Amino acid sequence: MLTVLDTLPERFLDSPARELHQLFSGPTLIHLPGRRQPALFVSVLLHGNEDSGVVALQRLLRRNGRRVLPRALSILVGNVTAARAGLRRLDGQPDYNRVWPGGQGYADSPETAAMGEVHRVMQERGVFASIDIHNNTGLNPHYGVVNRLDQAVLHLALLFSRTVVWFRGLAGTQTTSFSPFCPALTVECGKPGWDANAEHAARFVEACLHLSQFPAHDVHERDIDLYHTLATVRVPSAVSFGFGDSLADIDFDPQLDHMNFRALEPGTVFGQTRLPMPIGVVDESGSDVAGDFFACEDGRITLQRAATPAMLTLDEKVVRQDCLCYLMDRLPLPRRQPQESALCASA
Repeated sequence: MLTVLDTLPERFLDSPARELHQLFSGPTLIHLPGRRQPALFVSVLLHGNEDSGVVALQRLLRRNGRRVLPRALSILVGNVTAARAGLRRLDGQPDYNRVWPGGQGYADSPETAAMGEVHRVMQERGVFASIDIHNNTGLNPHYGVVNRLDQAVLHLALLFSRTVVWFRGLAGTQTTSFSPFCPALTVECGKPGWDANAEHAARFVEACLHLSQFPAHDVHERDIDLYHTLATVRVPSAVSFGFGDSLADIDFDPQLDHMNFRALEPGTVFGQTRLPMPIGVVDESGSDVAGDFFACEDGRITLQRAATPAMLTLDEKVVRQDCLCYLMDRLPLPRRQPQESALCASA
């Protein structure tokens, strides 16, 4: 299923994400040379409706022209069939960001085999840093997601945004699989189709390519807004929902995504319901914590404790395929931790 190339296909720089299926038959790994080794690894389009990463790489490579890149660059282009339809994933497909080594749900799928091969190849070649570029469908700031709190990955994250989320509860993601052997970061670029979001991602990747090494000094607490993901909120498949739909089992606030990255107080209303507890909430260990975070009284779904949501969306298909949101707390910056691997060192 995986194709490996050592040059960009013709028309790649000018093809929108919806047309990349004409160039690639499936997930494709492209190795481009550069003055420094090891390579920066960048994955794009793991979700077919999130195209800012594609646009960012096209801009960066177009600007670079025929010059040799400052650092070798390995690019993974992901779900081109879903991109053709403008969807996160097609019905019947696994989520391309849940099939990496360490995941549990899709062990026998060709997508799992393909991402396992990408992981093996990149680990053998060596990786300076790994970046997975995403969009989201609700109103969110630009932010980075890390699985570890070592100084190298925090410096990497701050090149993209001072807002950083530490998240440990989702096996099978690209960033989770790469983080044991190099600084690994997911970047959330806001909504797809917005020029400023693609430009921000392009400038970030360009800055990473020019890094010779990560700074030796510690990140200072005043330079970072660090959050810790506490729980994931989902709507069970048997429960109907809408945004301003009084006939649904849950009628969520039509402006729910305006709550993203706002510190919410207990009692904040998420929506209306006739059911006793219509949403599922699990913590990082997978334990049911719905009653810790939400109450359903007098037909209202209210927050039980202070929390900050991220990735609240009004896109019903995304809610079904992924989740309603994540709930977070602010986290003090921890003290320096030792580097995890020699592969994280500079070239």
